[in-house]
Amino acid sequence: MFSYAAVPPPTRLYWRCQLIGWSLYFVICLVAFAFMGAASADMVKITLAIAATMLAITHWLRYHLRANKWEQLPPLPLLGRLLVAHALLSLLSQVIIGALIIVLIKPAPDGNPHGWAQFFGYAINVNILLWLWAGFYFGWHYLTRYKQAEVDKWKLATSVQEAEMRTLKAQINPHFMFNGLNNIRALVMEDPGRARDMITHLSDLLRYSIQLNSAEQVPLGRELEIVEHYLQLEALQLEERLTYSLDVDPAALPVQIPPMTLQLLVENAIKHGISPRPEGGFIRLRAQLAPAAHNLHIEVRSTGQYQPQPGHEGVGLRNARERLALLYGASAALRITNDPAQPEVVVAELQLPFIAAPVPSLATSY
Repeated sequence: MFSYAAVPPPTRLYWRCQLIGWSLYFVICLVAFAFMGAASADMVKITLAIAATMLAITHWLRYHLRANKWEQLPPLPLLGRLLVAHALLSLLSQVIIGALIIVLIKPAPDGNPHGWAQFFGYAINVNILLWLWAGFYFGWHYLTRYKQAEVDKWKLATSVQEAEMRTLKAQINPHFMFNGLNNIRALVMEDPGRARDMITHLSDLLRYSIQLNSAEQVPLGRELEIVEHYLQLEALQLEERLTYSLDVDPAALPVQIPPMTLQLLVENAIKHGISPRPEGGFIRLRAQLAPAAHNLHIEVRSTGQYQPQPGHEGVGLRNARERLALLYGASAALRITNDPAQPEVVVAELQLPFIAAPVPSLATSY
């Protein structure tokens, strides 16, 4: 069972197409009759009756196919149902049009015989019109459904991307927090004053991390604030074993980058290169714009040796590359190599497309 009450009302576009289409049919018929020399007042009325009847019949057909969900049928069952419906409606249309002509128009006799052959001939013409109408109607429906499917596919891909971004961030932040807590634990008994300072720096870092966790991108200036907090935190533990410098083009500060990306590179440099060495080492961070290429180039040089194991890349670097791929595709790159000109120096290079956004003034100057 079906109910016409459940069918959504027609849109303005539907009514506009209906009225324009059948009005155009009315005009074409009048032009054809005039060309054949058969134009008359009665013929205008008859043609108007035909156009109005076809408008009513196709409007009812629209309700019928929507109520029965014909738009969701495969092609063969749909064609079978349309074949039957068009045949019945073609015959019904001739009964309605004949009644209108006899009761309302009452044309003068033209001397031509009117029999079953003429009745079925007009019914065939109406059947052709119904097939044309159905072609336009279902063509528009399928086109609209295809476009909606593309939109839904895009929304699904976006949702999946956002879920992946949240997962990657959730994997990075706990690792960073545990590393900071371990550093504090090592100094609690040895130097309580320094431990208090480290807790202050760690709280600032965690506050930034929480604030930026919901953002896919942040200005470079904000990310550098996090990096400097982290370096100060590590400097309290490593003391003179760690030296660092930040050389950043002021024009690059508003450029958007994924949060915690630079902090990860700096953390890896300290964890794997500087901290294990009794003599310590250095970190030099440099960020420059390449306006001609619309790229931001960031370089982190540090003491150490890069010895990657195929298939065993760290979780942080793997997540960073996945985040870059999700946000920028092939236009971003993260490379880590040993400096061929300087032994015991690792170079991490990050290249991002230039996407600037206005940001508030920064408390720290670089």
